[in-house]
Amino acid sequence: MPEKIRPIEQMLELSEEEPLSPEHLDNQVQKAQEQLLQLKRQQDAIEKQKRELEELSRKQEELERGRAEMSDKLTRSLVVLEREAYDAQKRLEQLRAMRESFGQHLELIEAIDPKSWNPSDLHKELSRALSTVEGARVEYTQQRSRLQADEGDGGEALPEVEPVLSGGARSLLQWVKIGFAFSLPIIIFGFIALFLFFWMASTGR
Repeated sequence: MPEKIRPIEQMLELSEEEPLSPEHLDNQVQKAQEQLLQLKRQQDAIEKQKRELEELSRKQEELERGRAEMSDKLTRSLVVLEREAYDAQKRLEQLRAMRESFGQHLELIEAIDPKSWNPSDLHKELSRALSTVEGARVEYTQQRSRLQADEGDGGEALPEVEPVLSGGARSLLQWVKIGFAFSLPIIIFGFIALFLFFWMASTGR
């Protein structure tokens, strides 16, 4: 511990009754210098302690301010991330259901084989195939609209499809060509049957 500083009156032990000899004055001056040096050391120690306390106070304030700031930001970020995770999970489930639905419709469409149709059931098979294609188109359009509504302007959009079964979308000539193309196997089958009938009739005579 630093030496206790004596009162200023005790620093210079001068007495009016004592003779002021040079040795006595030198002794008193030396004592005064030692006292000043001690005071200087104590002042330096106090200033150092003051700086340390100010630094500790500054760090404590910085800690409290940083804790409050990061606690607020992390709390709000957790809420946002929780909402984003929920939306992402919901979107993932939607995409999985959409992929499964599209896969099922694709299997049904690829299973359509006009070559395997019985000519006598051509109209029935054709109506069934068109219904399959139209069902896939409706499902695709609905899922595409839902996906675009969820994405907004971001993300890659699915290709758009045009309706082909609307009565006003095709002219009468186009429908005639389509009907002729699907009826051609029946016409050919009919000509072959008539040819065989006349040939067998002519040979039977």
